[in-house]
Amino acid sequence: MIQIDDKIVSFDVFEKMFLCDLTQCKGVCCVEGDAGAPLEEGEKEELEKAYEVVKDMLPEVSRKLIEEKGVSYVDIEGDEVTQIVNGRECVFSFVDEDGIVKCAVEKAYREGKVNFRKPMSCYLYPVRVDVYKDFQAVNVHKWRICKCAFECGEKAQLPVYRFLKEPLIAKYGRDWYDKLCVAAVEFEKAKKEWKRDVE
Repeated sequence: MIQIDDKIVSFDVFEKMFLCDLTQCKGVCCVEGDAGAPLEEGEKEELEKAYEVVKDMLPEVSRKLIEEKGVSYVDIEGDEVTQIVNGRECVFSFVDEDGIVKCAVEKAYREGKVNFRKPMSCYLYPVRVDVYKDFQAVNVHKWRICKCAFECGEKAQLPVYRFLKEPLIAKYGRDWYDKLCVAAVEFEKAKKEWKRDVE
């Protein structure tokens, strides 16, 4: 691991390759799991505002749940997460004409209808951030349903930190991302030196 400011970054962020391939996975990350998307402070309120714009895109079961129980709930670990239907599907997901599951909030954002893109936990995936008292741990989450994305990333030779350039800048700022890129270069140099030494 490497420390950048108060962030402890896993080497996986540099070494693992990742590139989403919606034609393969069909957006299954929006409908798999036993809890909704983790929310940061203020994101519940952003989703409440966005709901008024996107509700006509959502299935009736999702609209009914949101109107009865709200956009989010507190899970068993005490985290605020988006509501889910059918025990696994995010209430803000919908299926497009190509059979791909997508986020209604992100669709509205891309169309200029809302200012909120989507929860940061979704935007940053496959990175997961664990917050502790004195630091944040930045790790790569490995999920079986994203096997095709890791394979696609390998073919493209696209490291996680480069795939996530925009969300990492949105989360931590450009200066921090620039430091991350410098760390990535130094990490590769160190790996080559170590390999040369052992040979």
